[in-house]
Amino acid sequence: MDIRPTQPGERTLSGLDYLILWAGVAISLAEIWAGGFLAPMGFWMGLWAILLGHVIGNSLMALGGVIGSDHGIMSMVSLRPAFGIRGSGIAAVFNIIQLVGWHSIMLIIGARAGAMIGGPFGGVVAATQFWVILIGAGTLLWALYTGKRVWKVLQTVTMTALVLVVAAMTVVSFRELVPAAAAASGDMPFMTGLDLVIAMPISWMPLVADYSRMSKRTSPAFWNTWWGYFIVSSWMYALGLAATLVTGATDPGFVILQTMGKIGMAVPALIMVIFSTITSDFPDIYSAACSVMNISDRIRPKALMWIAGILSIIVALIFPIDQYENFLLLIGAMFVPLFGVVLTDYFVIRRRRFDVEELYREGGAYWYCRGFHVAAIAAWGAGFAVFEAISRCQYPVGGSIPSMAAAGLLYWLICGIKKGGRRAAL
Repeated sequence: MDIRPTQPGERTLSGLDYLILWAGVAISLAEIWAGGFLAPMGFWMGLWAILLGHVIGNSLMALGGVIGSDHGIMSMVSLRPAFGIRGSGIAAVFNIIQLVGWHSIMLIIGARAGAMIGGPFGGVVAATQFWVILIGAGTLLWALYTGKRVWKVLQTVTMTALVLVVAAMTVVSFRELVPAAAAASGDMPFMTGLDLVIAMPISWMPLVADYSRMSKRTSPAFWNTWWGYFIVSSWMYALGLAATLVTGATDPGFVILQTMGKIGMAVPALIMVIFSTITSDFPDIYSAACSVMNISDRIRPKALMWIAGILSIIVALIFPIDQYENFLLLIGAMFVPLFGVVLTDYFVIRRRRFDVEELYREGGAYWYCRGFHVAAIAAWGAGFAVFEAISRCQYPVGGSIPSMAAAGLLYWLICGIKKGGRRAAL
């Protein structure tokens, strides 16, 4: 792992690798649980929110990856042209917090499911703490081998097995649980539900370039990232939505796993719990290390991953899981306007061009005011304020799209005033 650009000869991932990677990330009990939050919308309106939310969120996420595959740079480094070399460190700090938080939440969800399946056997396998440590350790090892040949083989084999298990889960769910779901209806505002869906792919946006920078070509990385996550994440959300509508359970993932256990599929259910959590969580550890390197590259990358992995296990043992929904909305409020600025800067103002070497030079083109670009930080703050205002006032328009548009437009207007619409750093 190196904060410097990945050279063409080092880029070894193909389109199929990205399809497998992001499909594996999306197979998660956390996604099923998030789908259950949409139950107040009813089935058909909830399904529409799932599909539209993923179209919007996936497109933004995959576009963030384009910056990495175009120039071979990490996600937080890709923020430097907009926010400044030091300014990108602010986003990196928030990203480290959200990545550790995400990893911890998913460990909790996986551990509770593992303890439920292990409950009939009693002893250590019925303890949530045991599963937190076991799955956390497995995830850390997976992250340490990211990008290596053995990792690619394991990722492919595991993903194939998980698809088969999820297919079995789907059959069980639609046979045992779902038939009555289509008749249910609810009263959650559509745009609120849309925010909850958009937040999930957006949560991966601050790290997608950490992987797309390893791509052989930009186009296959973009489309396979898009389709891999869109298909499987939408699938997971729909399972959670239907199971919650039928059973009224607060954790639809548990309901599905319990149902599988009752019909003799406890082993596949356990495979789902362990390996889906690992394939969903390892990017959090790897990218947390990348984010720390954006701030300071004095610590060895493997040491950073060890720190992130162990810290996430500790947090998972104490985190209040009832705050999961609020955590999703906070991610949206923080990172949607952030990337409104980044995407505007890269695709609209710079037209996908910047000086890569200047990204690493203090006092250079992207140093701005002592390393900070005030215009970008102000636009980001304005977008965050828009998201929070809409959320607190409960306006039925959702916060994601308005906050991203506000941040991007304000940034474009400020930069357009400077030097006749062209930034001095271009």
